[in-house]
Amino acid sequence: MKEFLVYQSPLGDMILAASAKGLCGVWFAGQKHLPVFSAWTKAERNPLLNETRRALTGYFASKDETFDFSLDLSAGTEFQQQVWRALQRIAPGRTTTYSDIARRIGKPSAVRAVAAAIGRNPLSIIVPCHRVIGRDGSLTGYAGGQQRKAALLALEAGYPPSAASKALSKGLPKRRDMVTT
Repeated sequence: MKEFLVYQSPLGDMILAASAKGLCGVWFAGQKHLPVFSAWTKAERNPLLNETRRALTGYFASKDETFDFSLDLSAGTEFQQQVWRALQRIAPGRTTTYSDIARRIGKPSAVRAVAAAIGRNPLSIIVPCHRVIGRDGSLTGYAGGQQRKAALLALEAGYPPSAASKALSKGLPKRRDMVTT
């Protein structure tokens, strides 16, 4: 059985989820591929979810947070899990490309499959898919929205909070993107 709580981040509500195996989800409300979580148990006292909330609060405050949680990646295929593990090796403040990830996992011709796996990453920020950009340096897709991706990259690059705010000014979360439980 999965448990969840809602975290009110500076970039909009986030759903944090845990299974018996570990942290299994960190999604922005309203993002692509957000699972239906109404059957899950709301758990404000789950230690792993509360530690995740604390670490994310530190992350958004530009503190050097490391996300050293037990992760449950079992929602993905073996290939997706391989891609998600490769994402975890991208250092904060750094970016890489889809083709670089494909090469790192030993499948250089699987760039599109890698991009699809990255798009299905269930652990936003914790498994840093926002650090993957286009070969030409462009901000490519992000399930949580490109404005959030820009804000996360600005935050990690050490830009002042106003830079993240500017990135969001083009697309603040709509009220329907807030979680009501």
